Amino acid sequence: MNIQHKVALITGASSGIGKATALKLAEAGAKVGLAARRSQQLEVLAAQIRKSGGEAIALTMDVTDPDSVQAGVELLAKTYGSIDIAFNNAGLMPISDIEQLKTQEWQQMLDVNVQGVLNTTAAVLPYMQRQGSGHIVNTSSIAGRKVFPGLSVYCASKHAVTAFSEGLRLEIAPKHNIRVTCIQPGAVESELFEHISDENYRQQMEGLKQQMTFLKAEDIANTVLFALEAPAHVNVAEIFVLPTNQPW
Repeated sequence: MNIQHKVALITGASSGIGKATALKLAEAGAKVGLAARRSQQLEVLAAQIRKSGGEAIALTMDVTDPDSVQAGVELLAKTYGSIDIAFNNAGLMPISDIEQLKTQEWQQMLDVNVQGVLNTTAAVLPYMQRQGSGHIVNTSSIAGRKVFPGLSVYCASKHAVTAFSEGLRLEIAPKHNIRVTCIQPGAVESELFEHISDENYRQQMEGLKQQMTFLKAEDIANTVLFALEAPAHVNVAEIFVLPTNQPW
């Protein structure tokens, strides 16, 4: 499928995978709605896309707040006339042992990683149902397949995204012609490491960069575009993408 002139909502668009995907989709001709809480970064990115000949709008959005999400989605649809693609990418990854009881971090992870996906999906789905087409792409992780020490709650949140993605596909793909893709990356260079408050785990994660060549955000952007551009009768349901030398 050609995504030229399609309207795409991208959450977590102010940096990392979200930013790289926004640039990639805009380059491919999509009109992109850039959603995140950091308005200034969004405006800079939108200006960059427009300067390159693309179309973009900055949407200040907190995915944990249903009203904020709904307002952003309505503005995007009003601006460009439809919503064809939703990339649920906003996420947090603080790491700590369970016994440290960092319950506030647990709650933030669940709010963003799980409830954020649900809020955004609920907001865009009616638009896609009415037009009888659409594509929802959710960012899970290798942590949605495996469990790692220090990542128990993060893994739980990503297992939830993986399960929700498959259930969503089963329910809406045959009935409404809406495709669903779950992207499951391994180690990716991103701002997620900055969320780690435990100094020991932060050092461990930084040490991994000496052991393997991490994926770039652009690698995931290319993966998302691949799924979006598959023929209309093809639903790339899952993509598990790892660094070549990732040992686990």
